[in-house]
Amino acid sequence: MAALEHKIDFALIVTAKNANPNGDPLSGNRPRETYDGYGEISDVCIKRKIRNRFQDMGENIFVQSADRATDGFTSLQGRAEGCAALKAIVNGKKTDSVKYAEAACQEWIDVRTFGQVFAFSNISVGVRGPVSIQPAISASPVDIVSMQITKSVNGEDKKERSSDTMGMKHSVDFGMYVIYGSVNCQLAEKTGFSAEDAALLKEALKTLFENDCSSARPEGSMEVCRLYWWEHDCKTPKYSSAKVHRQLKVNLKADVQRPASFWDYEISLDVLDGLNAEVIDLI
Repeated sequence: MAALEHKIDFALIVTAKNANPNGDPLSGNRPRETYDGYGEISDVCIKRKIRNRFQDMGENIFVQSADRATDGFTSLQGRAEGCAALKAIVNGKKTDSVKYAEAACQEWIDVRTFGQVFAFSNISVGVRGPVSIQPAISASPVDIVSMQITKSVNGEDKKERSSDTMGMKHSVDFGMYVIYGSVNCQLAEKTGFSAEDAALLKEALKTLFENDCSSARPEGSMEVCRLYWWEHDCKTPKYSSAKVHRQLKVNLKADVQRPASFWDYEISLDVLDGLNAEVIDLI
């Protein structure tokens, strides 16, 4: 595979309509929001969706969801110990951590993408991944709608129907979120993250919500609208990721009081000298 020779920055604009993009278990599974009312999607949630897309593309994934496990293993330790390449390297406290990390990166694309900590009873190895992703924040404050729901059928066999069990379901009326991320070439060299892997990452971002529907996120309620992909001309460019990301401006149109679609925002992109973004419209 071809080595990654150019640093990459990216930004992804996604929308949520009558959906819960990322529930907060500390707040009754309400959609995450900042203290000032802006919607939030954690970086962990975004990485989970990217892993799922990698898996849909036929790639080997180390951190698999329980409902998506395809290799019969039910834990990370079991998956690591079941890998023949790693088993040949493990030697208790004398395990070569460098060789272990190299073998893990070769085996699983998410390890060489995001990194991984292998902390088990007989080994402790850390891998730093080249792809970093920031939590997504909405462009405007979001309105969270709460709906009371009931259960109309017995959960257990009983002669009489039990009283309806009350519950709550929460969603965002509408929110437009911006995801920022980057790919570090120096760390890519260490994990073996290649140009081909970068192409897979790009495709995963474009199709982030494929096969992701649930009762909290009905099909079509989450949408990838636009991808900005900056590929620098070298491994260590003159522009920082923070400066590159600042070139993207997302503002609510002056005549819009309550946004309800992607088109209610003015989106502009400043151009840095010698660096152009590939803009992919997906809406």
